Amino acid sequence: MLLGEIPSLSWEEATLRIVIAAALGGAVGIERELREHDAGFRTHMLVAIGSALFTIVSAYAFRDFLVAGGNVVRADPTRIAAQIVTGIGFLGAGAIIRQGLSVRGLTTAATLWVVAAIGMAAGAGYYGGAVITTAVVLISLWPLRILAKMGTSRFRPQTSMLSAQLAAGASPGPMIDEVERLGGRVKSVEISHEADRRSVLLEVTMPPRVDPPRVISEVGELDDVLEVRWTD
Repeated sequence: MLLGEIPSLSWEEATLRIVIAAALGGAVGIERELREHDAGFRTHMLVAIGSALFTIVSAYAFRDFLVAGGNVVRADPTRIAAQIVTGIGFLGAGAIIRQGLSVRGLTTAATLWVVAAIGMAAGAGYYGGAVITTAVVLISLWPLRILAKMGTSRFRPQTSMLSAQLAAGASPGPMIDEVERLGGRVKSVEISHEADRRSVLLEVTMPPRVDPPRVISEVGELDDVLEVRWTD
């Protein structure tokens, strides 16, 4: 290419870049699909394809305009592609779901963001970076997740369900206070009434140092507690 000449892209090269973007984005999407996330194979593949095409359009699609009149017009080939980073944020936000006090979908939102970068790299012809990034992403989503879970499971608080039967009209307050005194944290409370008793179901997060049988023993000695047990 001569100095001052506007670069062009053949149909074959454009097709190759889009196909590579689709394959790499789909590889990440398959992992999300196997874990039954809403944003799965097709979503990730489409994000990668769109990012690749925007990058190609930004760098090569305006060649005729830039050389119109016999003069080469200088232009920034990254202006359109740069907006992908902003635009993908809206799609990632849609993958984040808040359920009560917990938030789900952050990892999926992050994979959509990374897949957009992979698509941009493929669209720019930077195949090495796209392939390496895809490999690192897959390792972090699968083997690294398992290793991290194994390494932190013994130190991470466990959430269990504590079921208790109280005398009719009894308040669950003393039972909740006792669980928290023993080191547990009550996340939710469900109460149902029967003829002669009241059923209470607590979602409790217990630190690793707390002994569950001790919790059962201490709570079972409270007044008005007829029965108490851990449930799955």
